[in-house]
Amino acid sequence: MGERAKGCCPPMDLMRSEPMQLVQLIIPIESAHLAVSYLGELGLIQFKDLNVEKSPFQRTYAIQMKRCGEMARKLRFFWDQMSKAGLQPAERSVSQTALSFDDLEVKLGDLEAELVEINANGQKLQLSYSELVEYKLVLQKAGEFFHSGLSSAEAYQREIASGQIGEETLETPLLSEKETATDSKQVNVGFITGLVPREKAMGFERILFRATRGNVFLRQTAVDEPVIDPVSGEKVEKNVFVVFFSGERAKNKILKICEAFGANRYAFNEDLGKQSQMITEVSARLSELKTTIDAGLIHRGNLLQTIAEQFEQWNLLAKKEKAIYNTLNMLSIDVSKKCLVAEGWSPVYATSQIQDELHRATHDSNSQVDAIFQVLHTREMPPTYFRTNKFTIAYQEIVDAYGVAKYQEANPGVFTIVTFPFLFAVMFGDWGHGICLLLATSYLLIREKKLSSQKLGDIMEMTFGGRYVIILMSIFSIYTGLIYNEFFSVPFELFAPSAYVCRDTHCRDATTIGLIKSGETYPFGLDPAWHGSRSELPFLNSLKMKMSILLGVSQMNLGIILSYFNALFFKNSINTWFQVIPQMIFLNSLFGYLSVLIIIKWCTGSQADLYHVMIYMFLSPTDEIGENQLFEGQKTTQLVLLLLAFVSVPWMLLPKPFLLKIQHNRHQGESYAPIPDGEESLLAEANHDSHGHEEFEFSEVFVHQLIHTIEFVLGAVSNTASYLRLWALSLAHSELSSVFYEKVLLLAWGYNNIFILIIGGIVFVFATVGVLLVMETLSAFLHALRLHWVEFQNKFYEGDGYKFSPFSFALLDYEEE
Repeated sequence: MGERAKGCCPPMDLMRSEPMQLVQLIIPIESAHLAVSYLGELGLIQFKDLNVEKSPFQRTYAIQMKRCGEMARKLRFFWDQMSKAGLQPAERSVSQTALSFDDLEVKLGDLEAELVEINANGQKLQLSYSELVEYKLVLQKAGEFFHSGLSSAEAYQREIASGQIGEETLETPLLSEKETATDSKQVNVGFITGLVPREKAMGFERILFRATRGNVFLRQTAVDEPVIDPVSGEKVEKNVFVVFFSGERAKNKILKICEAFGANRYAFNEDLGKQSQMITEVSARLSELKTTIDAGLIHRGNLLQTIAEQFEQWNLLAKKEKAIYNTLNMLSIDVSKKCLVAEGWSPVYATSQIQDELHRATHDSNSQVDAIFQVLHTREMPPTYFRTNKFTIAYQEIVDAYGVAKYQEANPGVFTIVTFPFLFAVMFGDWGHGICLLLATSYLLIREKKLSSQKLGDIMEMTFGGRYVIILMSIFSIYTGLIYNEFFSVPFELFAPSAYVCRDTHCRDATTIGLIKSGETYPFGLDPAWHGSRSELPFLNSLKMKMSILLGVSQMNLGIILSYFNALFFKNSINTWFQVIPQMIFLNSLFGYLSVLIIIKWCTGSQADLYHVMIYMFLSPTDEIGENQLFEGQKTTQLVLLLLAFVSVPWMLLPKPFLLKIQHNRHQGESYAPIPDGEESLLAEANHDSHGHEEFEFSEVFVHQLIHTIEFVLGAVSNTASYLRLWALSLAHSELSSVFYEKVLLLAWGYNNIFILIIGGIVFVFATVGVLLVMETLSAFLHALRLHWVEFQNKFYEGDGYKFSPFSFALLDYEEE
């Protein structure tokens, strides 16, 4: 029982990717849909497309894919309608009954037809309602024009009758009950009423005047509230207008101008009795339409609410069906059209699980024939698959961003879990800032379940995804901050009193002449007395620079050791003897030796100048070392190391291309040897294909090895120098923190003014958060990323593989439509 459990779920191993196998599945066509569905739920097989030469329309399940696309369109239509109505889909419920593909297609079609009909009727009713609202406004406002005009005319007639105004006066109302006429002909005056957008009213009036040469009379009045335009359906501020004109030509011009300006025209009767009757009728009609529209909106809301309750379930089912038929289209159909043949990659440990799912599909579909599972032997490069959890996935993504590991090569992600946050902390070391990062990340961890189910912004989602990276970065920053003894740049005597005291009681010479040692050495980290002393910067520079070299040489050596394990794993003895060993000798003859000198100097307290030692080791290797000697036999040791470094360069360059040519010729000679039967035959044929017909260009191989050798030799120097960024970033972070503390917080404190102190505290907090906790964190993160990608991984990591992308329903929620 224990062995079986171990076989089903082997222990997670990040050092090398999971062993993969190319499998072939022969599935009866009646159980194919169910089998692919079960394999999608399992999510442990990556299908190969066996119909690459066929277009999407020539494939077996093209009609089903078209149906799935139509269902997806209907679901997008429902989503748009729910978004406009302010509804959100309800969460998926386990108790909801699952529909079949055909039932869902019918249901979505019925719902779409009903919703489209409701929308069309609602638009028609809304159009009628908007037109009636505008018509009512025209009746009211234009009625006021005519009523005031009639009152003016009656008053005018009374004045004439009383003899107060002469008949020869030029001011005559345009309309009156008894219009004056000339002896020659009767003047016929007409009018047009409607509404025009307020923003176009001035242009409308100007164009009317110019087009008719001033032979019109226009009256406008503003509508108090914006009205819904029947054409656009948007709320627009409008003016009611009445245009009086004479003649058909003027009327035609006015109609064209109204059409150009989007002015809606409405019929109007001069009779005051008919006007009041029309207003009453329009008001009644508006009331009826309002009731009908409200009832339609309630019905539409209820329908959308019903859709929202089931939307997530329907959407998931539609996505699953589309994924299943898309996968089925990748399978080839046999000549008898009774079976589908699938090929794909799967982890070796998943064999029994895949077989169980195939048996279950056969049983559930009542098929008479069971599916066939067999392993194919191939020389094709398998995909890379690391089984990660929520903690390790972020570190693996850091590595994969550079390049996916080649199948079963050593994975730098294992070491990145420790080295990445540690190198970040070397540059960021301040335990006060580390605590701030820790508290911020702890919030993400506490609310992990809630935040993981929410849709976050791009930056927040990236931060949440790397929460376990940041938590280790903050913990390591607290550790290095304790070593540097910096809490927002302020030192503390945490572990013991300082070992140094002032020369007098006033400590006047602390920053000039210096302090004197009076006690035992500070037990952990930097003695707080170094901060603020005259030798603080030279001492910290020397310490951090040497520490950066030690860390860099150690990590580069780790990279070369991993390249040895790669050569051992792939049984490549040429790489072991003619790449790993000379690289290790060259790097340690120069910079490994420098690291040893640094440690000896720290242990002995010697005053030797290491710059001088390393420079003259190359320029004058036979000269006497003199006062810079750190141990007996140093001169001889340096000569031997220098000789080894020079020998290792041709050792890397010359033998490997010639040995590869000899190896290739040997394989060519063996390509016509008798081939064994069975499983070994497949391997031999693959070997024959890969070597017997492959051209070997010696010049290309030699040039490639030459480039690789030059790159390593120059890179050994440049990469070691690149690790000095650890010292530079650490110094910059420390100095920035010190500037903010001394020049902002302490300066504000010195004024003895509560207002200035509050302002100074606010500036200090924002500067600390904005510059040190955000910008400096990002800067140190990017530099740590570069050290891993370039200086560490280029020693052993090829990164030319491709990721295992299984067919899995679990990934559907993260795919964009």
